[in-house]
Amino acid sequence: MSTVSEIANHPVAGEPLQLDAVLDLGAAERLHAQLMGLRGRPLEIDASAVERLGGLCVQVLLSAQKTWAADGAAIRLAAASPTFEQTWALFAAPPFACDPAPQQGAHA
Repeated sequence: MSTVSEIANHPVAGEPLQLDAVLDLGAAERLHAQLMGLRGRPLEIDASAVERLGGLCVQVLLSAQKTWAADGAAIRLAAASPTFEQTWALFAAPPFACDPAPQQGAHA
């Protein structure tokens, strides 16, 4: 299985970002680097293999949602394991998606 950092070096347009099975403290920095390498373009995340999701990786993913929203780019989960969904809910995190609509007549 590829690690998050290996995928970061070879992103394939149109393929979801496959998250590692264990997203713990040790994975947080790699996950952050991976996400920042994909910044500025629409992104689908595949969390179907996640068996453990730690708080720091939840924070990294929440930050990614805000970053993609600020950049006006879409980010969403393509798939999620039951463990990912349960842990995400335990952290009382908002639904994982950001699909910005084109802004019309934005006020300053």
